[in-house]
Amino acid sequence: MLKVQEIREIIKLIDQSSISEFTYETNGTSVSLKKGGNQGKFQKATTEIEVEQLVKQEEKKPVQTHPEKTQSDAKLNNEEKTSSVNYDFEIVSPMVGTFYTASSPEKGPFVFVGSSVEADTVVCIVEAMKLFNEIEAETSGEIVEIMVENGELVEYGQPLFRVKKK
Repeated sequence: MLKVQEIREIIKLIDQSSISEFTYETNGTSVSLKKGGNQGKFQKATTEIEVEQLVKQEEKKPVQTHPEKTQSDAKLNNEEKTSSVNYDFEIVSPMVGTFYTASSPEKGPFVFVGSSVEADTVVCIVEAMKLFNEIEAETSGEIVEIMVENGELVEYGQPLFRVKKK
């Protein structure tokens, strides 16, 4: 099933292109998009109801915990999410693409929570159109939060890391 983020990405790419009609099928799900006239806005497609249902289903999905985790682990995770993180700077994505924590699957992540960074420290890679772009910290400090998962699609301006400046 397509994720909401994937649907949004497809809409943005089609909207920015000269393509007037687009159909995408995967795992038994089909999405059809059509641009209308000179406005560049999407008209209601025959499968718009399916897209809306997918979006609603994705938003309603409960957060799944790993079965090997105990209830106390789940409580700690919930407490961590609700507690505010003290930070001075957010490293944001300069483009739409796929977020990677390491230069290859065999190598370890560039940074962890607690890692010290300088302005020129590479903290991740964002892949856009088959190009791997190294993202630098742009500030000195300590990584206090990693806000996205490895392999996740990211938007332009989306916060990736939070940094406590030195």
